[in-house]
Amino acid sequence: MDKMLDADLPVAGSDLAGAAKGGIKVGRLRSIFGGSLGNLVEWYDWYVYSAFTLYFAPSFFPSDDSTAQLLNAAAIFAVGFLMRPLGAWIMGMYADRRGRKAGLTLSVMLMGGGSLLIAATPTYAMIGAWAPAMLLFARLLQGLSVGGEYGASATYLSEMAQRDHRGFFSSFQYVTLIAGQLLALSVLLLLQLTMPVAMLEDWGWRIPFAIGGVLAFSVFYLRRRLSETPQFEAASADPGRRASSGTALFRHHPRQVAVVIALTAGGTLAFYTYSTYMQKFLVNSAGFGRETATGIMAAALFVYMLLQPAAGWLSDRVGRKPLLIGFGVAGMLFTVPIFMALETVSNSFHAFLLVLAALVIVTGYTSINAVVKAELFPANIRALGVALPYALANTVFGGTAEYVALTFKSWDLERGFYWYVAATIGMSLIVYIRMSETKGGVKD
Repeated sequence: MDKMLDADLPVAGSDLAGAAKGGIKVGRLRSIFGGSLGNLVEWYDWYVYSAFTLYFAPSFFPSDDSTAQLLNAAAIFAVGFLMRPLGAWIMGMYADRRGRKAGLTLSVMLMGGGSLLIAATPTYAMIGAWAPAMLLFARLLQGLSVGGEYGASATYLSEMAQRDHRGFFSSFQYVTLIAGQLLALSVLLLLQLTMPVAMLEDWGWRIPFAIGGVLAFSVFYLRRRLSETPQFEAASADPGRRASSGTALFRHHPRQVAVVIALTAGGTLAFYTYSTYMQKFLVNSAGFGRETATGIMAAALFVYMLLQPAAGWLSDRVGRKPLLIGFGVAGMLFTVPIFMALETVSNSFHAFLLVLAALVIVTGYTSINAVVKAELFPANIRALGVALPYALANTVFGGTAEYVALTFKSWDLERGFYWYVAATIGMSLIVYIRMSETKGGVKD
């Protein structure tokens, strides 16, 4: 019978003698840092699209209705998510068969290529319908990339961390994910301060995509020098190991797949609602200016980023389930009141506090969701097991968050979206309550 993550992790004395008593080796810390830095650049490239949608949407979707422009741009954002299951499937198997390092390297190449393509794509006025088509193709490439990145990154960080610190170190996946989003917002703030609005809408929005492409190809060389995880090396040396494939995943681990899909649904919808869509909500519904909304989101996301390691550390002490249940209960009860309060708030500081409250709630999910999934699967199929069911749920719930929200708004039923988010979190809460504790690892 295959054993899970705990059984895979070596606990030899050399691994316990590191930078601090009971810590992990400096080499592993370096690998965790390197993997995290690459993750930051990946997610910067992914979130730049969302951060700059308000500026580039008119270049690709000419219309007199700003909501219609945002809907078209959000549709391509959602379509990019459709590629994530395919990327998770292909690159998850690749990372299980060729190594975590190989998967991380390939994913950042695809992401960088997509960013450079967006930076160079002509506008609708120049080439007509080819412009949104090229934008769509670039996002499909990036969807493939991020679909594989999540599983490879989550697996790499979880396997590199020593058992007692796994929740803490795996939380850095979302630290760097949020840092990537913050970097995108910081670039937006800088350009807003240094460029006239007309210039930013004309061509300035291309700058962040060009930056992302260059950074991605720089990280490509960094990732090529990463160490491979001991767990992959041990699994690959086992002559009797079962090859990673979609058939093997669904045939031999159907319960774990179902758990990952169900626990992801509410968490990913809440995350994309509270983070990426929230910026549009502050402008399009709460009435804040674009610069003010960007500042509110940047400040709230910075505090949110700092909370991830603290929550990951807490999960190493009390377990994963209490944090997931806390998120489920609070998200179900407070999502609607928070958004209703934001509808009428006029003070930017009060808006910051409300946005931060929503992000604090979702911390119970984001800080530990990667390690929970990694702890459900054996090493020979872990990257695929983490990536594919997550990507399926992420496509259906996370990738459509903005589009569903804007559709409700176009129907003059905006509050219906608040209830949709709360209800989806409530459905995931049922799974959090019923699932087994994964801290310490479980068996098939």
